Amino acid sequence: MLGKTGPGRRAGVRAGGGSSRRPPRPPGRKGARRPSWTPWLYLAPALVVLGGLLVYPIYQLGLISFLEYTQAQVSGGEPTTFKGFGNYSELFGDEQFWQVLLATLVFAAACVVSTLGVGCALAVLLTRVRALPRLALMMAALGAWATPAVTGSTVWLLLFDPDFGPVNRILGLGDHSWTYGRYSAFFLVLLEVVWCSFPFVMVTVYAGIRAIPTEVLEAASLDGASQWRIWRSVMAPMLRPILVIVTIQSVIWDFKVFTQIYVMTNGGGIAGQNLVLNVYAYQQAFASSQYSLGSAIGVVMLLILLAVTLIYLRLLRRQGEEL
Repeated sequence: MLGKTGPGRRAGVRAGGGSSRRPPRPPGRKGARRPSWTPWLYLAPALVVLGGLLVYPIYQLGLISFLEYTQAQVSGGEPTTFKGFGNYSELFGDEQFWQVLLATLVFAAACVVSTLGVGCALAVLLTRVRALPRLALMMAALGAWATPAVTGSTVWLLLFDPDFGPVNRILGLGDHSWTYGRYSAFFLVLLEVVWCSFPFVMVTVYAGIRAIPTEVLEAASLDGASQWRIWRSVMAPMLRPILVIVTIQSVIWDFKVFTQIYVMTNGGGIAGQNLVLNVYAYQQAFASSQYSLGSAIGVVMLLILLAVTLIYLRLLRRQGEEL
């Protein structure tokens, strides 16, 4: 009888009889903590700067897109009136807008795919060459990245000039004009965009490759995997967070290309055959003094970029990626 009323028995009776003793806490948890405002205090200066440089211009862009705002309103000759969605109705009813939008989407997609392909291929190449060729390639790529867009566009025009350009002489094309045809002009601009954009992808992906343990790559190589299989099955999954960043950056940069198109096609090509949304918005706002219509195009571009980015991130989260 005494054995049944030992310490363990009495502890069980107390636990079942409503004892005031608290249940043990889960391991590794010290109780709920109140949210700290300290991180937000450190971020406050940056948030204020971003609010002034980003939020306020977007607000003004959206506001002007709902107004009747032309040269007459700017000069004070006529009062500014609220137009509502009138500018958007006019924009969506314009057939040229849809043609330019389609051309922009196709051109941006081609630029993004080409930039990622060239950048990733050269990043892998950097891991295969010796120190001196690697340094030379890095310096050349960074030089292309640091070149202003106007300067780079002018240099590419000189290289492909029909009269004095060395490219036509090497290819034996005579006086062929690359900027005369629509597709050849887009192709020439694509080459320049990739040339000035791939260094960011190359350097970022190369840094990610160097962070991969060499044992993993050696094991894949010993198993007989080809270089393409190693990239597709080993390196790319491990580099996916980095590839997300460079892809989103490339989408944003290439979708809003302006300088290269404007300089290399002389404002959009013959009869506007090489227009993209950014150049089209510039023409509507400043060449035609339809500032409200140009602002509406800017809002549409912003919404498209937000939608593409959110859809891309959601697809990655569905695949189990932590972003």
